[in-house]
Amino acid sequence: MKLRFLLSVAFMATLLFGCVDSKSGKTMETSEVKSSETFNYNVEQFADIKVLRYQIPGWEGLSLKEQKLVYYLTQAGLSGRDIMWDQNYRHNLTIRKALENVYTTYNGDKFGDDWKAFEVYLKRVWFSNGIHHHYSNDKLTPEFSSDYLKQLLASTNTTLEGEAFDVIFNEADSKKVNQGKGIDNVGLSAVNFYGPNVTNADVESFYASKKSPNPEKPLSFGLNSQLVKENGVVKERIYKSGGLYGSAIDEIIKWLELAKGVAENDAQGNALGILIDYYKTGDLQTWDDYNVAWTNATEGNIDYINSFVEVYNDPLGYRGSYETIVQINDFDMSQKMKVLSDNAQYFEDNSSIMDAHKKANVVGVTYKVVNVAGEAGDASPSTPIGVNLPNANWIRAAVGSKSVSLGNITQAYNNSTSSGRLKEFVHDEEEYELEEKHGQLADKLHTALHEVIGHASGVLNPGVGETKETLKNYASTLEEGRADLVALYFLYDSKLQELDLVDDWKAVGKAAFDGYIRNGLMMQLIRLNLGDDVEEAHMRNRQWVSAWVYEKGKADNVIEKVTKDGKTYFNINDYEKLRVLFGDLLRETQRIKSEGDYAAVEALVEGYGVKVDQAIHAEVLERNKQFTSAPYSGFVNPVLVAEKNDAGEIKSIKVTQPETFAGQMLDYSKDYNFLPEVN
Repeated sequence: MKLRFLLSVAFMATLLFGCVDSKSGKTMETSEVKSSETFNYNVEQFADIKVLRYQIPGWEGLSLKEQKLVYYLTQAGLSGRDIMWDQNYRHNLTIRKALENVYTTYNGDKFGDDWKAFEVYLKRVWFSNGIHHHYSNDKLTPEFSSDYLKQLLASTNTTLEGEAFDVIFNEADSKKVNQGKGIDNVGLSAVNFYGPNVTNADVESFYASKKSPNPEKPLSFGLNSQLVKENGVVKERIYKSGGLYGSAIDEIIKWLELAKGVAENDAQGNALGILIDYYKTGDLQTWDDYNVAWTNATEGNIDYINSFVEVYNDPLGYRGSYETIVQINDFDMSQKMKVLSDNAQYFEDNSSIMDAHKKANVVGVTYKVVNVAGEAGDASPSTPIGVNLPNANWIRAAVGSKSVSLGNITQAYNNSTSSGRLKEFVHDEEEYELEEKHGQLADKLHTALHEVIGHASGVLNPGVGETKETLKNYASTLEEGRADLVALYFLYDSKLQELDLVDDWKAVGKAAFDGYIRNGLMMQLIRLNLGDDVEEAHMRNRQWVSAWVYEKGKADNVIEKVTKDGKTYFNINDYEKLRVLFGDLLRETQRIKSEGDYAAVEALVEGYGVKVDQAIHAEVLERNKQFTSAPYSGFVNPVLVAEKNDAGEIKSIKVTQPETFAGQMLDYSKDYNFLPEVN
């Protein structure tokens, strides 16, 4: 489970525009890492996207062996990059390769509006790992004509035809993930987890017949496969060596074997060995064995996430998207925040959820602040800022979980922002000053509490199935909202000051509450086109949480809708009562999860999280026009360059920074091209 960066901080930067040597097709040289005082976090901005850089603090303090481990893990991650492209949509690789060939070989007019529109479209495709928007799931709309693209293709001897060409311009496959109510979500989602003729009913029927050897340890059926229908028969295509995506998986295995050879300790090496076995076999029992071993491997400077993990892109929540994050421990910050995991039982015992739904013994929760050294797949270019894994409920209950906050990613966001948009949407100077003084700490604590305490909290009732089975297409947004509510409930609690995490718990709590309500009811609407419903799981949860407490608190005027100078604001009048409301909603969301109450989650999400107040949305979009910074951010990765001696042995590894977004994308396509266009 992952947490995306909240708009209150991550949303406001003016960026520089990068370039590529398109005559030669070669990318610009990377540059040496600079000191933090002179480091330029900004790469460029286009459409609704801004691209940033991040540094790798602590790199020079690692031993060569540790640097090799990071390098091998990073190479393993990038080797599977194209898997994510194919998972997102069946024509993505064909389209990307054609567009890239045009981009690098076209020698015609590059100053006109059509070419500029083509460049922007390609960059948007790169950023989204495909032709559907990385966040809204809507298909990207090119601002050039099909005739113009045909001219470019002809002039560069590039082939792109049939459905792969037509879908760029027509209405087919318009949503990557369609979470609409009362529809065939699988049939109307373009994501390539399912064959063209597979339906919701097919999926539910297929997995209803699957039985785990141990019902108390249910296997993650569907996590690492594509479900297709051939001659009327539904079957799985397993992601593994020799199976679907096998050519890329073999490259991943090659680098993981090298990583295993330089593991920091036996536990880490054992986990890597089991992960390799999983990639070779595709066996889901091996996946669980790996997650147990990985969760228990808590020592060392280096850690990683690698495989088919999060299920947000599956409308029914079965299939995992490929992603990797390579991490270096920030020992100082991890030690400061370790107090949360050490007190996990306190938070569980004092939660607002019903006693029957509390864990009697919270085990194995570890929390670290880490610095990212490389990302790929579903984690790049758009990255989370916090992750809590594994996702299997039984492993979390019996063994525990790992929670991480991506410290250098958050730092890069913070160092690339300005405060203009914030001033526009805060109700008064007091709210602005709270955010400026306490907002960053509030965001850090929100991430930590969400991941460490939130996702680890609560138990399912005996006999209740996994949430993907009981809550279906609402499982992801319910879980994210539930974790948010745990965080919100304890952000306004003197316990945080008692634990020496804050100096003024009320001020930090107020800043957290202000930011959440401001974002959930207004600021995140900047990401939607007027008239759109809310689709993405995290956006939905922020809206249904905020809208529910706003409505339930109306009688006591807990949150007041204020109109000032023709502008709308939401002002919190009573933080204590708002905390009670957050607690009430937390109790209900945990009940829904624990009991598997589909009717209740449908009513909650559809009633509060999907539809948007059109008048407020129009106003927000109008007020936002004065700002030029884009609403979405993502990153290029630092480049790790291995320098070898005459014997081919690595003698040092240098960190460089890419100059341009296009340059890195083209390098990746050249160096990690391990899948055919059609899989």
